[in-house]
Amino acid sequence: MANKKFYITTPIYYPSSDLHIGHTYTTVAADALTRFKKQQGYDAYMLTGTDEHGQKIQKVAEKAGVSPKAYVDEVVGRIKILWKLMNIDYNQFIRTTDPEHVKTIQRIFKKLYDQGDIYKGRYEGWYCTPCESFWTETQAADGVCPDCGRPVEKASEEAYFFKMSKYADRLIDYIEKHPDFILPEARKNEMINNFIKPGLQDLCVSRTSFDWGVPVSFDLGHVVYVWIDALPNYVSALGYLNDKDQLMDKYWPADVHLVGKDIIRFHTIYWPIILMALDLPLPKHVYGHGWILLKGGKMSKSVGNVVDPVALAKKYNVDALRYHVLREMTYGADGVYNEDLLISHINSDLANDLGNLLSRTVAMTVKYFGGTLPAEKADGEFDDDLKKTAMQAVADYEKYMDAFDISRALEAVWQLIGRANKYIDETQPWMLGKDDSKRDRLSAVLYNLTECLRIVSVLVFAAMPVTGKRIADELCVPDDARTWESVQTFGGYPSDVTVTRHEPLFPRIDVKAEAKAKQKEQPQKQKKQSKKKEAQELPEGIITIDDFAKVKMRVATVLSCKKVEGTDKLLRFSLDFGDEKRQIISGIAEYYAPADLIGKNIVACINLKPRKMRGILSEGMILSAFDGQNLKVLTVDGDMTPGAAVE
Repeated sequence: MANKKFYITTPIYYPSSDLHIGHTYTTVAADALTRFKKQQGYDAYMLTGTDEHGQKIQKVAEKAGVSPKAYVDEVVGRIKILWKLMNIDYNQFIRTTDPEHVKTIQRIFKKLYDQGDIYKGRYEGWYCTPCESFWTETQAADGVCPDCGRPVEKASEEAYFFKMSKYADRLIDYIEKHPDFILPEARKNEMINNFIKPGLQDLCVSRTSFDWGVPVSFDLGHVVYVWIDALPNYVSALGYLNDKDQLMDKYWPADVHLVGKDIIRFHTIYWPIILMALDLPLPKHVYGHGWILLKGGKMSKSVGNVVDPVALAKKYNVDALRYHVLREMTYGADGVYNEDLLISHINSDLANDLGNLLSRTVAMTVKYFGGTLPAEKADGEFDDDLKKTAMQAVADYEKYMDAFDISRALEAVWQLIGRANKYIDETQPWMLGKDDSKRDRLSAVLYNLTECLRIVSVLVFAAMPVTGKRIADELCVPDDARTWESVQTFGGYPSDVTVTRHEPLFPRIDVKAEAKAKQKEQPQKQKKQSKKKEAQELPEGIITIDDFAKVKMRVATVLSCKKVEGTDKLLRFSLDFGDEKRQIISGIAEYYAPADLIGKNIVACINLKPRKMRGILSEGMILSAFDGQNLKVLTVDGDMTPGAAVE
């Protein structure tokens, strides 16, 4: 099976400044499936990354006072740190700002244009900036985005369009002939009945109202629509139409695109049609999973309910968090997060069921046999049922993982863990240990328990790699007994191994102590919420001190001042801020002669987005006072060090 491949992708994430546990689920799930396929002997390749272009990114960067590239660079760094913390073993991290990806997008756009699938026109309609989605009058009848519920904006601009309608019948035919292309079934029905059959309109695939995107190579006033830019990352990563290592023949078509249900429309309508137009095979499956909800609603920064996975992982254990999100997200449905449920999973499933099974088994092996089980064993009642349960767990686990149903796969493992704990109660090894004549039977009981734990270590490895390895290490399982092949039969644990006792696998969480800690945190949270509410209730035009603190003003010495040629109002200033020099253009020429300002210490705002005025870059704004007739530049009396902050 070593020559078989498995290519899995996550969506490339919008580089949000607020990563939450919902982002974590998709990537952890993809990592678990990749690890499982590698266990099966597949050449498994996992792709993840970031979707960095579009009007939304440009607006966020402008608000932050930085360039779009600087903004995404900083956030991408934090995303990679999170994936490392969560033990995500991806093969490639792609960014849509990567030069090779840009090359692919430009060549795809040109190819589709040359073959007549893209044409030039004018877009008139509704646009949702947060979702980067176009909507018709009917779809956005209430003036809000059907996906996110936020207001849409009327857009009118010259644009290129993709002939989606040309491929609609072909897409329906493909979906009907490949019933497992869109998973689960409900998602498929939604796409067909709500989007495809009512009629596909030609898609606007370029924008001219902003410039943060991949330029259309033959019409540089246009940038490629963000979804047409983002979706082909799945093939640009493999070297399609660029100069990267060519992996298309090896890995394409993808085995599964793992995506959230909110973006499945783009992956099951736009993306397949693009591939059809490019004459490329379609991915085998697109699986649209649900959301992780909090108190019945989707997590959102705007409502203040974002759950930070970094804080949770550091507080409770990375594998515990991985287990929790994978176990809670049942196939195709939404999951619900709350910290009490996470603690319950840790205490019940991980500490009590799995942890105690391991510690009791090792402790009794050490107590009765010095840590080394003898070769002599005597079969008895309950053994066959335990072994049957173990083999059924392996079969069920494999079946569900192959169907991307990780929650039920883990449930199958815990059925084996539960059966093994019941086996202890049935065989009562502590009673067998009191009778020397039953030593062989005791040896068999402890061997069977150890063998079950060996099998469990292999099964949980994909979801909890550290835990799976730790169980195997504590039982001194040899490498050849840690493989997927080794758990196809019962009895792979060697009999000449010596084990010793270790620290608990998952320490129990003190629920009472956690409750007390939350009570102490509550007043502080209420205080923060009160401040937030107070800020929201401020009269129009009133800002808080936090708002004011965002404006950075510094003293600057005017080194030179000249009129901008061809204008009557603009002056070009060269300013010394101490640690740097800047150029600022100001429209105050009718109030000052240039020579009057040279040498003065003026006040300037330095974190305003740079802009060009008459083709000249201006890097800030000079502060002045105006009474309707007279204008005076704000200056600082006396000697003041250039660069001093104005507070």
